[in-house]
Parts: sequence; structure tokens; C-alpha cells
Amino acid sequence: MKRIFTFLLLVALTARSFAQGNVLKPADPVAAKFSPERLKRIDDMIEQNIDSGYVKGAVGFIARDGKIVYNKSFGLADEDQKKLMTNDAIFRIASQTKAITSVAVMMLFEEGKFLLDDPISKYLPTFAHPKVVDQFNERDSSYTTIPAKREITIRDLLTHTSGIEYAQIGSPKMKAIYAKAGIPAGFVADKILLADAMNKLGKLPLLHQPGERWTYGMNIDVLGYLVEKVSGKSLDQFLKERIFTPLGMNDTYFYIPAAKQNRLVAAYTFDNNNKITKWTTATFPAFNVDYPKANGTYYAGGAGLSSTIKDYATFLQMLLNGGVYNGQRLLARHTVDLMTTNQIGDLYINPDKDKFGLGFGLTTQNSSAKLGISEGSFAWGGFFGTLYWVDPKEHLVCLLFVQNWPFPHNQMQDKFRAMVYQALND
Repeated sequence: MKRIFTFLLLVALTARSFAQGNVLKPADPVAAKFSPERLKRIDDMIEQNIDSGYVKGAVGFIARDGKIVYNKSFGLADEDQKKLMTNDAIFRIASQTKAITSVAVMMLFEEGKFLLDDPISKYLPTFAHPKVVDQFNERDSSYTTIPAKREITIRDLLTHTSGIEYAQIGSPKMKAIYAKAGIPAGFVADKILLADAMNKLGKLPLLHQPGERWTYGMNIDVLGYLVEKVSGKSLDQFLKERIFTPLGMNDTYFYIPAAKQNRLVAAYTFDNNNKITKWTTATFPAFNVDYPKANGTYYAGGAGLSSTIKDYATFLQMLLNGGVYNGQRLLARHTVDLMTTNQIGDLYINPDKDKFGLGFGLTTQNSSAKLGISEGSFAWGGFFGTLYWVDPKEHLVCLLFVQNWPFPHNQMQDKFRAMVYQALND
């Protein structure tokens, strides 16, 4: 009888664990099949980059099966204030916002609000009857257009194949067209609305025919507006209620509350002598890096969030768990599978021939051979130097956060990627 009871208890606990998915908790690296000595090599590499003047500070994170084996901060969060980096430092995660907004879109897809191959104009009418740039005049940014062969779909937007490019950081041609129309890239401190910018964007031409190429652009900002239209809530409110609160992501914001603003890491860049220097408005007038401290109203679904490494790791662990975390199911397992499956066919997103799913870059066999990241891993990063990847084969969640742009000397990110795998013991 005792054996039967023990067996039933084990089954119940296993079922409960499966329903919750792995929850992030600190653990002995050895228990997760990591070598403590080899993890120390990552410390040395990060410290060397700080000593060499390539970055001011960094936070690294590695978890396997929910066991946190590495969560360390290095260097300074703000040199002027002599403030040390901490594990709970808040970073501008920029394009890492895209994965979160993509999950919001897929939550509404699960609720039957739309289909992925619906034209976006069905919900955002200003995107109807798109046109493509034909001739462009550099002198005055005027242009002629030809009709698009088809409408832009929600799937096109999720996969960056719509033909929409980026304001401020895209090609000279499209940057000029977007600038003339007053379209921001997403780092916004002003009191403007996403709806206003996206309605302007919908009337502007595309760089190329929908589905023709993979072009990184403001696609997820458009989808952020779709979330607002379909849900009847601001993107800020939707993400807080449906993702951040259920997952316990209590330090993730479009605009950081005053009580937490002292935890925002200073942003750095490089002067003409390649010496690291604090980013100021004078350095890059187009970007106000203090936007997370503003009392703003622009909820850029593709670039606006700031977060901690632990908050974002929690979000990624939910995806690794198949859409569930600590008993909170955000997505079905099949939906996560859909998001992490190649959705761009024969197109590539980079010279490494990586693919793209619905919100994530996907590691292919070709790029796996470069650093050892498992084929099928999904990943992305942010403009200011944050990066992440999830390796379903090895059950890994890995992140490295810095606040630098650009990286004139940088091999730090690739070294971190490679050094995670050299530390595995199985």
C-alpha cells in the first residue's frame, strides 16, 4: 500500500511539474551538467573586454532545465556615478521587444481574432492597396511607385517579409521617406501615439514586394497597433495584464517608474578615436537614450521596452516550456512550435543562412557549425547590445546584456555563445 501511495504521489508531482513547466531557480552548476571551472572562463572573457575598454559593464545569464547556473554582473552600470553593475539592472532591450509583441499577437491568434494570412488592411485600413517604391530622387526624397502585387499579411509582418523597412537605421532611401513623414524608429520620449505613426506608415510605399525578401523593419510596431485595435487596450496595458503580471515580470516597462529609474544602465558608444564614451544627445541627436525615463505614450511594439535579464529569462523559459510558466499558460505548445518553425521558405536573414519564424531568428545547420549553438535554437538581440537565445535541444536559456552601440572591437557576443557550450559536461 505504501509503495502504491508513493507511486501515485510521484505521478501527481510529475504531472504538476509538467503542467507548470520548469521554473527558474538557482542551482549548483554540476547538477545541470555544467563545469564550474569552465564557466569561470566566461568571467575572465567578460572582465577582459571591460579591461580593454570595449564595454563598461555586463550581465550574463545561463539556465538549463530551469536551473540557473550562471547569473553574474560585471563592471559599471554608470561610470559617471561610479555605480556598479548589478543583476537587477534595467537595460534598454530595444528589438527584444519584438518577441514579446509577437507572443501577444499569437495569443490573440489563439483566441480566433484573426488568421495569420489575413491582410493587415482588414484590421488597419490605412495599409490597404500598398505600393512599392519604383524611382527615388535623393535630392528631395521624392519618389514614384508601382502597385504591390498583393496585400501585406499578418504573417508577412511577423516574418519581416512585408517590404516595410526601418526609420532612422534602415537604408538611406527608406530612412529619407520615413523621416519626411515623421515616422520614428521606436525610441520615443515624446507624447505621441503609436496609432498616429502607424496610420502614416500605412500610406507610405514599401521597399519591395510583400514576400519577396526578408527585410528588417517596423513590422512589429505595426503588429503592436494591431494588438491595440483588436484587444481594445493600449499595447502597454495588454502586455502588462496578459504577459508581464502572469509571468512575474515586474521590472519590464515601456517607461520606467520614477522609483526604478536609478537602475537603468547608462548607454555607451565610441568617439572618433574608438574610445568608449557615454552616449549623449549631442553624440546622436536622432536618439534620446533617456527615453525610458520619460512620461511617454508611444508603445513601440518593435523596440520600446526596457527590462532586467531575469525578467527576460523568465519570458524565454515560458517559451522553452512550451508556452507555460509556473502554472500560467500563455500559449499552446503547438503555437510555440509554429513560432519557432521556418516561416520564410527559401529566404535567408543573414550570410549564415539563418531562417526566421514568427518573431525569432532560427539557427540552421550552417550557422550551428560556426559556434556550436544547436540547430533549431531561436534567438534575437537588441540595438544597444543585448542578446538572447533558447536552445530546445540542450534545454538552455542564455542571455548577455550590455549597453553599447556600436561594437567596433566586439567579439564578446560570439565568444559568450561559444563558451556556454564549452562549459557543458555531458
